Amino acid sequence: MTTKTDGWNDRLIAFVESAGFRNFILALITFNAVTLGLETYPYDGDWFTKGLPIVDRIVVSVFVFEIALKLIAYRHRFFYSGWNWFDLVVISVSILPDAGGFSVLRALRILRAFRLFSVMPEMRKVVEALLRAIPGMGAIIAVLALMFYVSSVMAAKLFGETNPELFGTLGESAITLFQVMTLEGWATEVQNPVREHHPWAWAFFLVFIVLTSFAVLNLFIAIIVDSLQAKHFDDEDLRDAEAHSEREELRRELADLRAEVRALGQMLQSSLERGEGSSRSENASDKSE
Repeated sequence: MTTKTDGWNDRLIAFVESAGFRNFILALITFNAVTLGLETYPYDGDWFTKGLPIVDRIVVSVFVFEIALKLIAYRHRFFYSGWNWFDLVVISVSILPDAGGFSVLRALRILRAFRLFSVMPEMRKVVEALLRAIPGMGAIIAVLALMFYVSSVMAAKLFGETNPELFGTLGESAITLFQVMTLEGWATEVQNPVREHHPWAWAFFLVFIVLTSFAVLNLFIAIIVDSLQAKHFDDEDLRDAEAHSEREELRRELADLRAEVRALGQMLQSSLERGEGSSRSENASDKSE
């Protein structure tokens, strides 16, 4: 039997999950991100230096109230969702003092903008797909790291003596090759100085760019796209399963209704037969009299 407390809790859950409440939080997060960005400008107006901190405290209070509502509504089920944990951590960082040893936390207030991930379902799906792609990306990172190590050692051995500022040590060689992989000024800042002493160095850099920039890095994109597609198919399978369960529930309810109608028909028929039997007996007794 449903109690008044359960009904009140259901209404609270419906409120925190409603589109209006979610859109209000979404607008507040966006507004707060804008105000935090404005605080980076050197302006000395009173509304700027005094008004923005007050607005920030009001926004944080609303976020704390939101978390409190969810804790009351979901109770222990609040902690079953990783996104609820994410919101709780971000808001907890926001309410810590930003003075003294916690002054670095002032910069972490912008993390509230990441709450758009938990509020917007579309963003949440992308983040979940990225998290699912991490195991596959780990294998590619291992392959890329091995290629970097081998290439860095080779480059240090080949070009270290003539270009020590670029390939003098293993670390400097790895940093230089990372610049080559990103294709940021690799020709003018890396290849041309090396080719002054090693004219054939273009072949080394060409093979390295093809293997890292064009091959391995594209595998990251392939894994992320595959994860997004898998997430989409999983959502469709979940929707199909829910629709199938709803159809089965409707079938069961329809079968129960048919059984009840059949039972009512049988009861009505039996009552009619009993009525006809009693009327016949009354007629027979009247005739005998």
